[in-house]
Amino acid sequence: MHKSLKLIFTLAAALLGLGGLTTNVHAVTHYVQSPTPTIFVHGWGSSSRAEEKMANAARNAGVTRTIVRANVDKNGKVSFNRTIPAHAINPIVEVNLEDNKLANYQNDYASGYRHGGGYVKNVVVALQKQYHYRQVNFVGHSMGNLEIINYINDNYNNRQLPQVAHPVAIAGHYNGLVGEVTAKAAVDSQTGRPSSMDKSYRNLLGLRQHFPQNTAVLNIYGNLDDGSNSDGDVPVTSAQSLKYLVGDRTKSYREIELHGKSAQHSRLHNNNHQVDQALIKFLWEK
Repeated sequence: MHKSLKLIFTLAAALLGLGGLTTNVHAVTHYVQSPTPTIFVHGWGSSSRAEEKMANAARNAGVTRTIVRANVDKNGKVSFNRTIPAHAINPIVEVNLEDNKLANYQNDYASGYRHGGGYVKNVVVALQKQYHYRQVNFVGHSMGNLEIINYINDNYNNRQLPQVAHPVAIAGHYNGLVGEVTAKAAVDSQTGRPSSMDKSYRNLLGLRQHFPQNTAVLNIYGNLDDGSNSDGDVPVTSAQSLKYLVGDRTKSYREIELHGKSAQHSRLHNNNHQVDQALIKFLWEK
């Protein structure tokens, strides 16, 4: 009798183990199994800590097991806190900028964003030297979006760099911030064209001819529904103006407007379940 009970418990444990394995396999195979890294770039005055909850949400969902941090010093030198394992699936790279306020460009943010695009390029080049990726994804928040899109604008014809696959914009102020004149500009609902454009936006108009095709773009922005038509920092219309820059060339372009208190500028990246789920579905779900 004792041996029979022992056998029953052993079989039960094995079945439970198989059930757990089946669940884990489902969680993994539910997502694309790709070596393509996703590079997160934070906003003004922030750090890689702003990216951690989004990255951890992806890891907890079973998207990846690999999250590394790319520290970029003020001279643009890139160092990684650890290596990306060989054959890593859907690795995530959290960019941490020492020059997180573009200190030398306080009176010329148009040039500053382009300088920040150089930091993004340095991260891509550092990854490319080690891992030879064929393509990359990007996720930007706030100023990070301006740095990403300036990187794309300045390097669209550089065949030595990996192709841009799926850029995700979160709270991107492409045509200015709250309080700036152009940020209030009306946006054509069909084309995304703003009725007036600031300097940094005009510098990006070339993207309408050379933004990489075969890309899928997701644009997420917030509206507090408090009468400001903004997330507190970025007007909805400024975020929507991205469409005019890229929409005619992309394989797909989608906007998600979030509403209420959870749509506040910083809360869009901070433990925001809607944003986390949108990212996971867009970037990795089969």
